[in-house]
Amino acid sequence: MTANVTALEQSDFAMRNWTGTDPGPIRIGSPEHLRLFSRMLIETHNPYKPAVIEWPKLEPEALVRVTSLPIWDIAVQTEGRASIRVKTFADSVTDPVLREALVMDAGEEQRHKVVLSKLVEAYGIELAPEPEYAAPKDALWAWLVTGYSECIDSFFAFGLFETARRSGYFPEELVETFEPVIQEEARHILFFVNWVAWYRHNLPIWKRLSFRLTEIAVWAFLIYERIGIARGLDEGGEMQDANFAMNGASAVGVELSPAQLIDLCLVENDRRMAGYDQRLLRPKITPTLAGFARRFMK
Repeated sequence: MTANVTALEQSDFAMRNWTGTDPGPIRIGSPEHLRLFSRMLIETHNPYKPAVIEWPKLEPEALVRVTSLPIWDIAVQTEGRASIRVKTFADSVTDPVLREALVMDAGEEQRHKVVLSKLVEAYGIELAPEPEYAAPKDALWAWLVTGYSECIDSFFAFGLFETARRSGYFPEELVETFEPVIQEEARHILFFVNWVAWYRHNLPIWKRLSFRLTEIAVWAFLIYERIGIARGLDEGGEMQDANFAMNGASAVGVELSPAQLIDLCLVENDRRMAGYDQRLLRPKITPTLAGFARRFMK
């Protein structure tokens, strides 16, 4: 038993703390940069298996809180879409190390879906029938949508998850069981923002403008999603991807002002990124926008 616990602790530590072996500064866009962020994702993989997770027995009140959350259908479908999108983009990549990292990313997204499926099965939560997860026609667009969407949703999920932990809204045993999934999302967005910088840098100058315009279009699409959700326009289609964080926020049941939530999200974002090689770029857009909005809040 002690050996098993030690192995789990070692895997958890390795998932959160990593430094590349190449010495010295790393130029953004260089082959060394590509190797750095790809190896980070590969070597910090936590080999836990959803099928052997021991879901803690919940007291009646805690069970009601978990089963009444309106996010489980959305969460499972979100991870299912993310997995096929990342896998489709991985199939378009020729560099062996980058492809390996992307395949692992897609596999972890699929594993998140399995974890969620096992959770709802363990606690008797009924899910709606899942849709077919078709491969996207535009692999790059789908990869950018998935990556930037995770950058937004994970930033707020970090704060919400910590809020639920501190408040005791979820039992500590359940929080600890689900913790690796949250940290994996931190690794994913760290990998993604470094890929974006590397990819953009290696485009011919005349293509960089086109890629920037594509990024702007992706952000416009994601903003449109969230405005639609805020107006109650989501009817169960693609907008479900962004609905996970928003429904989770309203369902946690903890009194937290927007300013307090942003403060906690900023702290948690820095904490979850702190253990990785400092030469890697950190996500900036969502924390910067959140910090800017925070300046106008009490």
